[in-house]
Amino acid sequence: MTTTIKLHIATKSALDGYKEAVGESYDEVIKKLIYIAKVARHDPKLSKETVIQIEKARTRLKKGQYLTEAQAKKKLGL
Repeated sequence: MTTTIKLHIATKSALDGYKEAVGESYDEVIKKLIYIAKVARHDPKLSKETVIQIEKARTRLKKGQYLTEAQAKKKLGL
């Protein structure tokens, strides 16, 4: 089941900045942000590390430094 929500253009643009893959949905982006918010509430030190790791991953993705699913399966022998 899905729903529609209204967002300001600036909010949508900000969410776009958190997408890690071309086809990633806004639902997936929002779920990631909710996860980070929950972690921050319960363990602020861990949340800082989580944010750092996410930023590092985003940088790697933008540079094209990642494996496709097929490449990862081949590398793992699956």
